Amino acid sequence: MNKKAGISFYITIAIFIFLTMFPFIWVFLTSIKPTKEIFSSFDWFTSNVTMSSYKSALTSQPLLKYMWNSFVVSSITTLVAVGLASMSAYAVTRLPIRFKGLFLGLVLASAMFPQVAIISPIYNLISSLGLRNSYGGLVIPYITVSLPLAIWLLSTFFQKIPTQLEESAKLDGATPLQTYRKIIFPLAAPGVFTTAILVFIAAWNEFLFALTINTENEWRTIPVGLAMYQSEFTVPWGDITAATVIVTIPIVVIVLLFQKRIVSGLTSGSVKG
Repeated sequence: MNKKAGISFYITIAIFIFLTMFPFIWVFLTSIKPTKEIFSSFDWFTSNVTMSSYKSALTSQPLLKYMWNSFVVSSITTLVAVGLASMSAYAVTRLPIRFKGLFLGLVLASAMFPQVAIISPIYNLISSLGLRNSYGGLVIPYITVSLPLAIWLLSTFFQKIPTQLEESAKLDGATPLQTYRKIIFPLAAPGVFTTAILVFIAAWNEFLFALTINTENEWRTIPVGLAMYQSEFTVPWGDITAATVIVTIPIVVIVLLFQKRIVSGLTSGSVKG
């Protein structure tokens, strides 16, 4: 790579990063501006930095309660969905089952249904079970939506594991469940971890089901809770941007802490040795 090409490459990367980060930068800069400056100017920076919007965001609405609700629902959804998906993906890809391709195709097709197309029957089901305004009322539809995609993702990881390992375990007298638990699952851990992160983030950001099923304020999750920041005559952009920064921090921390595992999972099996 010559010098001009190298400079062009870095300029392109810098522009791409700026365009990607611009919404987050603008939200943060808006959150530390006084309310009057938010509506009176479009200046990037302010000389009157204030944290009043953060204080208002935490006091005008139960933001921490919203975050706790999202954390509980997302965690339960992730544990159940990934647990079921890992066993299902193992059975489909490793056991002698007919029509594997058809099954995986149907799984992928079910993941493509828009949420608005299934919200009515799911709402009726949750209402009949008496689970509205509860954690279970959101966990069930979240698992319904995330399970097909999790099965599809995990099946690709299990397919990369050599079948000779299972044959050796079978010769040693291991059952399929023991083989899965002691050999296959640990080897597929990077893929399982990556799938869990994707499921968790998807559940954390989900809006439609949370808006429809949990209507009481104490059971609302983050996406719906942010929509509750309203005032009589204007939009409280300071509170909204401050709340957005606060609720984004946990996801950013998770990605930064586990970025190596995520990359390892995304690239697992891409190079054959």
